[in-house]
Amino acid sequence: MLNTSQAQRRSGPQGHYDLWLLVALVGLASVGVVMVTSSSIAVADSSNAGAFYYLKKDLFFLALGVAAASVAMRTELKLLERYAFPLLGLAVLLLLAVFVPHFGMRINGAHRWLNLGLTSFQPVEAVKLILVVYVASYLVRQRDSIETQFLGLIKPIVVAGVIVLLLLAQPDFGSATLVISVTIAMVWLGGARPVYLCVMGMPLMPLLYIAATGESYRVKRLTSFMNPWEHPFTDGFQLTQSLMAIGRGEWTGVGLGSSVLKLSYLPEAHTDFIFAVIGEELGLAGVVLVMGLFALAVGRGLYLGLKGVEVGQRFAGYVAFGVSLMLALQAIVSVGVNLGALPTKGLTLPLISYGGSSMVLTCAMAGVLLRATYEINRALDARQQARNMPAAVAASDVNGAARPREAAVA
Repeated sequence: MLNTSQAQRRSGPQGHYDLWLLVALVGLASVGVVMVTSSSIAVADSSNAGAFYYLKKDLFFLALGVAAASVAMRTELKLLERYAFPLLGLAVLLLLAVFVPHFGMRINGAHRWLNLGLTSFQPVEAVKLILVVYVASYLVRQRDSIETQFLGLIKPIVVAGVIVLLLLAQPDFGSATLVISVTIAMVWLGGARPVYLCVMGMPLMPLLYIAATGESYRVKRLTSFMNPWEHPFTDGFQLTQSLMAIGRGEWTGVGLGSSVLKLSYLPEAHTDFIFAVIGEELGLAGVVLVMGLFALAVGRGLYLGLKGVEVGQRFAGYVAFGVSLMLALQAIVSVGVNLGALPTKGLTLPLISYGGSSMVLTCAMAGVLLRATYEINRALDARQQARNMPAAVAASDVNGAARPREAAVA
């Protein structure tokens, strides 16, 4: 027994990636490839780009995303923690760069993309991950002040506020709402008192109201989703088509590839409204499958994040919290928009919707989450070995003491 304990000490604690989380993430990406193919064929064919144009691009971006996830899975989180503040500076610069002439791109009246020559890049996708890393590092460094002082909340909320202002200037109201929601949730999970968060959040309410009603098209989105059938061919067109698509699916769907609404009726069928195509072609069964995979991924992330905090891997735990919340809230908003429960926001369904920047950075975010589970499981294994060690040593001492007595009797 003593030799066994010594072998354990030499081998050290073993880490491993969470299998269920990996299965959920791979499942979502697989569903995404299938549904992007099905929902984009009509759009690609009508533009003479070839029926599988978007499939080829989606597979290319997914390959880049898998490469980014592989790098993230092999990168120690302490490296991200060390460079959290420089990364935050990079995030601010990226958000400012969209307003630089010739470098920033204006599409549909919004400054959200950077021109990289061969392709475009949406900085907010990288900013989401950077913000999670920064807030997690702040929660570790300022643990006591976060839990006991009101002033401890100011810095992360101000940082999130600056990012929100830059996003509203683009404008990108959906991402701005996502950023502030995840920040507040992470700070709350970090131990902040709810009353402090309410006091900090109150000044943001008028700002969000002004941002939501400051432009006529945003007001139309807010009013049209309340009753889209009042203007089914103008302001409520997207939502009515989405609801009809989901309604046609019933229990098991009309069959993969058999959607009618994707044939130039449903706008952005392969991006913002891909969930409606899933509902039409795969029915309630497909919807439950997708939501179940998201629930599994988010649930495992939050569970292991809690375990990480318990075993002292606080940074890994907070990163797991932040990434899981980012995936969950973005999925909730995307699904809510497709179901008519929320106004149109322009947010993609993570790992499923078509989109270069979204796919690559979401995969990178998933890789960071998997790395967090690896380090948390390694800490859990170390704690288990520490608990088993005294018992193993005690047993070896008992056996060693018994042998001389047995020899004397013999």
